[in-house]
Amino acid sequence: MKTSVANKYDITFGPLTAEHFDWLHARNYAGWVVLVDTNTREHCLPLIEEYLDHDNLVFIECEPGETNKNLDTCQDIWTNMFEGGVGRRWCAICLGGGVLEDMSGFAASTFKRGIDFLQIPTTLLSQVDSSVGGKLGVDFYELKNSIGLFADPIAVWIDPTFLKTLPPREVRSGYAEIIKHALIADAEQWSQLQQITDLSLVDWTQIIPQSVNIKREIVLEDPFERGRRKALNFGHTIGHAIESFFLETDQRLFHGEAIAAGMIMEAKLATSFSRLSATDYGAIETYFLRIYGHQSIPESAFPELLGLMRQDKKNEDARINFTLLEAPGKAVINKTVPEADILAVLRYYNSLG
Repeated sequence: MKTSVANKYDITFGPLTAEHFDWLHARNYAGWVVLVDTNTREHCLPLIEEYLDHDNLVFIECEPGETNKNLDTCQDIWTNMFEGGVGRRWCAICLGGGVLEDMSGFAASTFKRGIDFLQIPTTLLSQVDSSVGGKLGVDFYELKNSIGLFADPIAVWIDPTFLKTLPPREVRSGYAEIIKHALIADAEQWSQLQQITDLSLVDWTQIIPQSVNIKREIVLEDPFERGRRKALNFGHTIGHAIESFFLETDQRLFHGEAIAAGMIMEAKLATSFSRLSATDYGAIETYFLRIYGHQSIPESAFPELLGLMRQDKKNEDARINFTLLEAPGKAVINKTVPEADILAVLRYYNSLG
């Protein structure tokens, strides 16, 4: 069991065993509340069910997907917690991807002013991104993660075995965050990733710890996103807006697909508003299009996308704020870009299709 310390909790890499749950038993919780969605209940829960041997167990099942990451679902979680007799000395075990982790961690951290929670991420996206850093929350007012808080789990257990339960599109979505980590902080890893063309052949046991440690180091330096941690937002100013827009259509994009498009556009902006070279940009554009293809964005949606970007949490005034690249492995935060240039890069991206 390989362990990496992140703030006040452990991140472990490798197969889940009885040893993990012995550690949890030793904390003497009055009970465990296990949160799953309909997918993880069917495909992931059977992989650990033999270890869920506490005398007081409550299971809560949620509907999967970003459209259910809201306060209504949290209310259902809280109701089930109360009706199940969950108390302050219980621990919530969150078995799921990023949507469930964000939401169940938020629900646990606010229930009776907060109970402990443990994260067992089951998707590539959650293993390399949402399970690290203590950001929790739900979507509100058509904005991703606009209601939430910072709270750390007692531990994160990352088992790549769960990735075998995923369809290829889910794996590809999570891979976008791995690329992002390399682009903002590890030029050598970026060079290595560009050699990958078939995600079904990747040895995730090597790549996941490397990617997690990039984020862990950034979070340790800046836990509340007042400085360097903003680098993790590369691709997300435009990407989150695209994701939110398509969420309301019949062409819903996965998170990583939207962020991949956002990284293409924000890297293009960096050639004008930072110091990213045309050569480095070309490599970024080529690789993302190879892995993710292209998603045309209706020009009629551009005003709505700008409106969503203006509401972005990273903005400190009326201007739209970005993290941009200076070079692969080096990001610069708090770069504002005029709306005319954002519109121009949206049109440029559409021209690539």
